[in-house]
Amino acid sequence: MGQPALEVADIFRAHGPAWRARTALSAGQLKVMSAIEQCRSAALGGHVLRCEGCGEVEIAYNSCRNRHCPKCQGNAARRWLAAREADLLPVQYYHVVFTLPAPISRIAYTNKAVLYALLFDVAAETLRRIAADPKHLGAQIGATLVLHTWGSALTHHPHVHGIVPGGGLSPDGARWVACRPGFFLPVRVLSRLFRRRFLEELGKAHRNGQLRFFGDEAGLADPAAFAAWMKPLRQCEWVVYAKRPFAGPAAVLAYLSRYTHRVAISNRRLIALDERGVTFRWKDYRATGRTRHKTMTLESDEFMRRFLLHVLPGGFHRIRHYGLLANAVRRENLAKLRELLRVVPNSETPAKPETQARQVQPTFVCRCCGAAMVVVEILPRSASIRAPPPRPGCP
Repeated sequence: MGQPALEVADIFRAHGPAWRARTALSAGQLKVMSAIEQCRSAALGGHVLRCEGCGEVEIAYNSCRNRHCPKCQGNAARRWLAAREADLLPVQYYHVVFTLPAPISRIAYTNKAVLYALLFDVAAETLRRIAADPKHLGAQIGATLVLHTWGSALTHHPHVHGIVPGGGLSPDGARWVACRPGFFLPVRVLSRLFRRRFLEELGKAHRNGQLRFFGDEAGLADPAAFAAWMKPLRQCEWVVYAKRPFAGPAAVLAYLSRYTHRVAISNRRLIALDERGVTFRWKDYRATGRTRHKTMTLESDEFMRRFLLHVLPGGFHRIRHYGLLANAVRRENLAKLRELLRVVPNSETPAKPETQARQVQPTFVCRCCGAAMVVVEILPRSASIRAPPPRPGCP
């Protein structure tokens, strides 16, 4: 058998204790490190399983279920997608991305809750306002937005991915208004409105004292300096783009699974941990063809620092629904849209016998023979992932 695949948890376990002793980290970052280090280990407890077919015995340790953990997001994504499957409409879907310029990204790191929320709300407002304009679509639309804060090299790069149905409800609510085939909304118009509205809201946040500045940006606390800093941002191009429509609802689900619960780096991208540091695969979007795919080696301290740049504020929702898909009105709006589109909701489609059989599959399945496995013993946890890891020298 070959060596087990490298994981972020291995890097944290090997180099985390020494790094924490000499680095100031927030409580949130310490909790993320603790959760990832303990995930699927004896520290969190688990259960002993026995196969009802061949008698094979297996130990399954519990997951940390932290949203920043690379090992836990697969199951979380599958649960979320299963819940969202009933929301899909038989229409074209578009992928729209709104990105913040580098100067704003720098101040966003010390103002995560404020600026990430602005990014969400202004992106959604931009989509809805342009779509409502009779010159473009003239309809009320819905959108699901997902926040990503990283580039492929783990740098701080906040942007939101939007998955948007290609059409909407007419102003009188009487009909479905579809986009032109293969075209959603004009990207340049979206970019201009997004830039203007974001800078307006950013200025308002500054006037209300909601922003904090440190280091090289400390001078931006002065209103005149902040106004001068914003001036070039009104002239530069802001990156907004829309990808062509998906092949169909099934393709939307497949695509969503790659975005909704992604973390800064997956374990699959890790190559090696050695005396040089951590080597991983990354994609250089400025290059073309095969030269896009490269490898990078960072010192272990720098790798951990970059990974923890992307820890979100406590309670911050990184998946949000707007317009027709907003949580409070989604069920009623989808029912109305299906009626206008003359489709039967998934929940009303009679279940096929094989679907019913699939729904009662056992929770644990034997890897050897495929039979059901039953829990024969519970293993208690020995640590709490809510507490930060202990520092050296502390009792």
